[in-house]
Amino acid sequence: MSTSVKSASPPPSVEDPPGAVGRPAPRGGWRRALRRDWQLYSLAVLPLLFFLVFRYLPMIGNVIAFRRFEPGGSMFGEDWVGLRYVRMFLSDPTFWQVFRNTLWLGGLTLVFCFPIPIVLALLLNEVRRRSLKRFVQSVSYLPHFLSIVIVAGLTLQTLATDGPVNHALGWFGHEEIRFIQEPDWFRTIYVGSEIWQTAGWGTILYLAALTTIDEDLYEAARIDGANRWKQIWHVTLPGIRPTMITLLILNVGTFMAVGFEKVLLLYNPLTYPTADVISTYVYRAGVESNSFSYAAAIGLFEAVIGLVLITTANTLSRRTVGTSLW
Repeated sequence: MSTSVKSASPPPSVEDPPGAVGRPAPRGGWRRALRRDWQLYSLAVLPLLFFLVFRYLPMIGNVIAFRRFEPGGSMFGEDWVGLRYVRMFLSDPTFWQVFRNTLWLGGLTLVFCFPIPIVLALLLNEVRRRSLKRFVQSVSYLPHFLSIVIVAGLTLQTLATDGPVNHALGWFGHEEIRFIQEPDWFRTIYVGSEIWQTAGWGTILYLAALTTIDEDLYEAARIDGANRWKQIWHVTLPGIRPTMITLLILNVGTFMAVGFEKVLLLYNPLTYPTADVISTYVYRAGVESNSFSYAAAIGLFEAVIGLVLITTANTLSRRTVGTSLW
């Protein structure tokens, strides 16, 4: 007489995580984690409050882009006007001029300021003398710790008509150049000062990413006959590619938000044709002219373009190289 043996699945291991076979997920797991690690979670309170107060709550004020706002009246505007202010700035030639200036400055900043920290990090990674490496790092990091006001002041004093640059040009018999008053020079001045201020600090992330690359990969490349350039191309750059893609997406997201403070400090009415950007135009329209609804409509338009850019860059990155922010 044969007896049938029922097959049963083995009991789950003690090391199985919650939700494994045969064990229901415990309820209130996040509460226990919060009680256990409340010191760590408390560190996120102030950053969350900062974003809530200065980033998310002000979004409610975007409603005045569709309502007529008068100083001293209702905080959310008096009358509903629909897309009136949107049509106003879309038909304003001055807006399209500052829009083109924003694209120019944002594009030049991305083209020059994004790859230079990568190149600098690769060069520093090849330096074998620790003293020289630390000296170059210290000198290149220093401008980051200077405020934008100091950087703008140094730039204006250096490039003034009686500044050291024009003095040096005079030694070679060249006539003085009005760098600050000439519109054609503003983009060069802005991008150059941005590179000087941010290039050294940007190398920190790439140098940290370089330390995660396995040395065995370099050894294998040397055995295969790869020289230093081929090792950089086939080992180093693929090793820091996730960091590069992440920072590129973040830079694309801020493409339209060209540095408001630096532009405001460096430009003047003579350089408006090339220096005036959306953020400074919004400042003059909203704060100086009290056209808050008009300025809010332009700012909302700029934010929508930034959202589209960062979403598109993230999608393309995920589909092409498999790295994305979300």
